[in-house]
Amino acid sequence: MAHVAAWKKQVVKELVDAMRSHQVVAVVDLHGIPSAQLQLMRQGMRPKAAVIMSRNTLLDIAIDEAAKERPGLEKMKEFLGGQCAIVATDENPFKLFRQMESTKSAAPAKAGDIAPEDIEVKAGDTPFKPGPIVGELQKVGIPAGIEGGKIVIKKDKVLVKQGDPISAELAAVLPKLEILPMIVGMDLRAAFEDGLIYKKDVLDVPVDYYTSMIGLASRSAMALAVEVCYFAPETMGPLLAKAYRSAVAVSTESAFPTKDTIQFLLAKAEASMLVLAVRIPELGDERVQQRLSATPSSPAPSSDKKEEPKEEKKEEKVSEEDAAAGLGALFG
Repeated sequence: MAHVAAWKKQVVKELVDAMRSHQVVAVVDLHGIPSAQLQLMRQGMRPKAAVIMSRNTLLDIAIDEAAKERPGLEKMKEFLGGQCAIVATDENPFKLFRQMESTKSAAPAKAGDIAPEDIEVKAGDTPFKPGPIVGELQKVGIPAGIEGGKIVIKKDKVLVKQGDPISAELAAVLPKLEILPMIVGMDLRAAFEDGLIYKKDVLDVPVDYYTSMIGLASRSAMALAVEVCYFAPETMGPLLAKAYRSAVAVSTESAFPTKDTIQFLLAKAEASMLVLAVRIPELGDERVQQRLSATPSSPAPSSDKKEEPKEEKKEEKVSEEDAAAGLGALFG
């Protein structure tokens, strides 16, 4: 039987204990993170999470062992690969994902790195004075030249398409142009909690996404319940208010006087009275004439227009809104 080094057994034991004693177990990608930066990230997470790095073979063994008490954990093995680590924490997966994202920062590219997005230079001035650097820029495909005693980029150009590798020559030039295309930091691949696997695409949602969706669902359910008159403790208030408004509308339309409708009925009656008084002026008394004189009148016709026959002259009309506005003056 092959001898197993004691340190390997200790690492596996540490991993198994961490995965059994914490609610959430995640696999994170550490590719491209400088050693010093990685140590600072681990220290920053230490109060809430344990970040344990080891060989993938040992991580695989530890997951199998921990899965004996936590069924479903063995599915996390498919996310192992490359330079990765196990994170054990009691934070929920969504908070853990946001914490991982906060560790990321821009970094210069290295030879062979895959462009995470199109790498492009924009036309315009550069901070360089004329010199050999013009040749360096042109060599990697940057349309550079000398204009007005300084080096300029003559037009926009995409240097590397998303998903393509970055050459060593271009990787050396990009930092000089202050282009840092790579994003380094702990990249959460998947998290395990209560038998469920949460992949990155599920965890990558805005902070208030689910609360906003729940709020929208609540408002929509309330609107539907009120519309169909569904009785519940939450809908009784809106339903009573809706019933009151409908009753007032019906009472006003049918001229049924109550303490709640009398003001609307009087306003409607005054509006009708003023309209009638305009059409038959001899029926109005002094108060009606005063009220009519207080309403805006139509502009007088210009003198150059031919006066229409009296029998065809249009009568002045008073809108119901203008008429209703004088309720207080007439009955107050």
